[in-house]
Amino acid sequence: MTVRAAAESRRGQGHRASGADMFPMSRFVSESAAADLLQQVRWCDGVECLRCRSDLTVRNGSYRVYQRYLCKNCGRTFNDKTGTIFAHSNLTLKEWYFTIYVFLRFNTSLRQIETELDLSYKTVRWRVERFGEALDAPAIRLSRPVEIDEVYVSAGQKGRERDQESRSRGLSTRGRGSYAGDKPPVFMLVDRGSDERYVVPAKSTDESTIRLLLADREQKSLTVYTDEFWAYDPIEDDEEFDREYVVHGDGEYADGEVHVNSCESHTSLARRWLSPHRGLSKDKLTPYLRAFQLRRELYRKPGDEALKHALDAVL
Repeated sequence: MTVRAAAESRRGQGHRASGADMFPMSRFVSESAAADLLQQVRWCDGVECLRCRSDLTVRNGSYRVYQRYLCKNCGRTFNDKTGTIFAHSNLTLKEWYFTIYVFLRFNTSLRQIETELDLSYKTVRWRVERFGEALDAPAIRLSRPVEIDEVYVSAGQKGRERDQESRSRGLSTRGRGSYAGDKPPVFMLVDRGSDERYVVPAKSTDESTIRLLLADREQKSLTVYTDEFWAYDPIEDDEEFDREYVVHGDGEYADGEVHVNSCESHTSLARRWLSPHRGLSKDKLTPYLRAFQLRRELYRKPGDEALKHALDAVL
């Protein structure tokens, strides 16, 4: 079933909050409606010059359907798309919005988006990756007891080996993976105090990486719950950390408050998120995981509000 058919099916079944509310069709109908939304989100606190940051700006005609402005302080002219991921793009804003929305909300594969918009796969992939690269890295701030766990995902060097002899991919190797072996580690952190969850790809699972992940904390001493993985052993002797762990190898998965079940639950969601994008290059893993992080912020938001939140994240 296509994305459009799914949306129509939901409306037809009488889902009051999941029809038009879940899928903001009005934003995809015309370019002028898409331009109005960009203007609302980008200049919600007033128009500001992109060069000198002055608020002494006036309207100065238009560029197609996009409002143009003139800075009275430095003389710079700009429009609503200037300096954004949408600037200098041959694609319309409504196509950008549709791609961003169905990618985040429904985890639609790039091949399906290609079919829906009748665009090339290369164009869709570039657009999704450009969106992910524009997202800020999560600012990790830990306050209360923290769970930390690692998972290894299949991500190789897709598109980078054309001049090399075909090789046997190391993605089916059992045990813990490595970045060099095309199974890079991804750390999951859950702050039980704030319920914040962080997904951070890494190139190694050594002590320095773990200490860097746990460095920004409100309290000098932090309780850390882990499994028995040896990489966490050094923090056990550190006065700044109170490490408690379970031994999965012995069939122990919880001992009162000591467990990493929240991390493992979030891991299952991350794996499901990456599943439609099989064959993802490890060089592009970070943008996709940042998009996954943003997707969690869109939960329970109606369609129009979710789209505005996604746009605000890249402006």
